[in-house]
Amino acid sequence: MGILSYAGEEFDFDDRVLVHLQIVISTKLRRGEDFFLSWLQPVERGSGRHAIWIDNGVPLHIFYSGSKIPTIDRDWIESLLASAGKASGLQLGVDPDTKGSL
Repeated sequence: MGILSYAGEEFDFDDRVLVHLQIVISTKLRRGEDFFLSWLQPVERGSGRHAIWIDNGVPLHIFYSGSKIPTIDRDWIESLLASAGKASGLQLGVDPDTKGSL
């Protein structure tokens, strides 16, 4: 499990999810497009939903627990980018290749 650190908060994600988030976030911010990122909190961590506003002015740090770069799924990236462009923002779901939890 890696960590997305944003605005002083830390959020745990699988490294594979994080690498896809890094690509989507960097693409959106390079374009000058701020957006919401939201995801479900797993039951083992209390359930609920997180939503954070991703903005160029907020420090962002991604820590990967592993040293290998996970395989990139271009279709998933395109799907995430399309979701991030909607009014509801990027709705992060389950990794389509692993069907695992976030």
